[in-house]
Amino acid sequence: MNELKHVLRLTLIEKKDVATAIFFGFIAGAASVALMGSSGYLISKAALTSHMTTLVVMAACLKLFGFISALSRYGERLYSHRATFTMLSHLRVSFFDRLAPLAPGIFGKYRSGDLLSRIVGDVESLQNFLLRVFYPPVVLGIVFLSTIFFSSFFSMGIAAVMFIGMLLTVIVVPALFSIRKRRTDGKTRAKRGSLAIEATEFLYGFRDLKIHQQLNAKEQQLANDAAQYNESQRKEGLEENLAQSINSLVALLVSFFVLGVGAYFVAAGELNGLYLAMLVMISIAAFENVAPMAAFPAYFEESRKAAVRLEEIVAEPAAPRGTEQLPEGPLDIKLTRASFSYPGEKNAAVDDVSLHLKPGTKTAIVGPSGSGKSTLMQLLLNVFPLDHGQLSIGGIPAEKLQQESIWQKMNVVLQENHFFYGTVRSNLLIADPEASDEKMELALAKVQLELFPLSMAVEEKGQNLSGGQKQRLAIARALLKGKSLWLLDEPVSSVDSLTGQAIYEELFQQGKGDMFVTISHDLAGLEKMDQIIVMENGRIVESGSYQELMERKSYFHQLKQIENSVFA
Repeated sequence: MNELKHVLRLTLIEKKDVATAIFFGFIAGAASVALMGSSGYLISKAALTSHMTTLVVMAACLKLFGFISALSRYGERLYSHRATFTMLSHLRVSFFDRLAPLAPGIFGKYRSGDLLSRIVGDVESLQNFLLRVFYPPVVLGIVFLSTIFFSSFFSMGIAAVMFIGMLLTVIVVPALFSIRKRRTDGKTRAKRGSLAIEATEFLYGFRDLKIHQQLNAKEQQLANDAAQYNESQRKEGLEENLAQSINSLVALLVSFFVLGVGAYFVAAGELNGLYLAMLVMISIAAFENVAPMAAFPAYFEESRKAAVRLEEIVAEPAAPRGTEQLPEGPLDIKLTRASFSYPGEKNAAVDDVSLHLKPGTKTAIVGPSGSGKSTLMQLLLNVFPLDHGQLSIGGIPAEKLQQESIWQKMNVVLQENHFFYGTVRSNLLIADPEASDEKMELALAKVQLELFPLSMAVEEKGQNLSGGQKQRLAIARALLKGKSLWLLDEPVSSVDSLTGQAIYEELFQQGKGDMFVTISHDLAGLEKMDQIIVMENGRIVESGSYQELMERKSYFHQLKQIENSVFA
């Protein structure tokens, strides 16, 4: 039950609704038992008396109990479901509050399909926690104890039999099936996650699978995963049916015992025969309410596993978040002996790197693929926490700053930029919600997208745009933001050289006095940079101006010579 403590706390936030639902559930259960007990008493009384007044009163009580039972059942459903929906709302908010600080590092540990399965499927599974796990034992326990207390006034022996039956049907049998289910669980949730992973990859990679003629193999794998998931669900259904059958059998046997013990007490003169039918009917009615407990093991295990799978994602504590804001005015960025390794990787992606980026300067970071350039950019953005070393912005250590305040001061264009389903206008307004149409059209013109109307549709992830168009639209978005720190990771790698140079000139012209940090594989045009940082294997191997690096005839000079020989 420890795994469900957090869910229980979120459920009990709505104490009033939960308590009201339990109250109406008890009234409905008690009225149902009273209805059956009154029926038994009326049958016996009708056989022994001819007084119509008594029979009319008892018949009126039957109608009253039936009305109370129906009305209370409605109130129970209303408040229990309202509490459930509120709990789900609290759960989603709580989960995303804990998940958000872990992004984007969370994507390195979990595949997107698995995350989707947990965020959607497991959260939805917990809707059964109140209705099927927490609520039924509480209500049944109260109804049974009240029924046993009432029965004890007529026969302690029958009350004892009903108490033993309550222990068996409400506690023992569900507990045994819970243990059995935990031991023999078919890992349905894991198979559902596997199916979600494969389905997501199938949809994302459909074109590549088609090109490489692997579509049939992937479809077969997906079909196998679906078949395994269906088989696992079938076994769970059979297990639930077995639990229901066993519980119903125990309830039936207890009612027979009540009848047998009651008949013995009547024969021994210890029980008035008038009440025998009433006690038997009370027993039948009380044990009819144990049907939800047959499903308890399945729902309990489902809720427990769902809570565990959700907790696995957010269990790792997020890095402490600062509270300070960046000061106004020109800002510098300083990285001191910084090192960072991706989880599970032995080699450092960035190893003992120190650099100082001054306000108003233009810096290019170059090096071969895999040298750590893009990781260094992520560290400058304070996306990943450093393993060692120090990052400071404006003289303030990054761990003391609000992450949002850092990004607020930056114009960022990464290798992969996300575009939302909508229009060009809606995607540009992300950077500046108050931007006018004229301002947005001017930004598009500066990146040579003046032919794009603002009303042009943008599909999910910008699928209807080419690679170069996506990059230029991302730069236009950064232009609209208009901050003084520019971090550009291969911003024009998919654009032709002439257009790329023109865009750079436009950026430098608009951003006079701004700080530019650019990652590039293209070594052309670096003469305009104030500083060039050359990286290899996660380290800075040399730095300086273009002229200084060429005069040294070291690593950068060799890269330039290779580029010239290839494109000569």
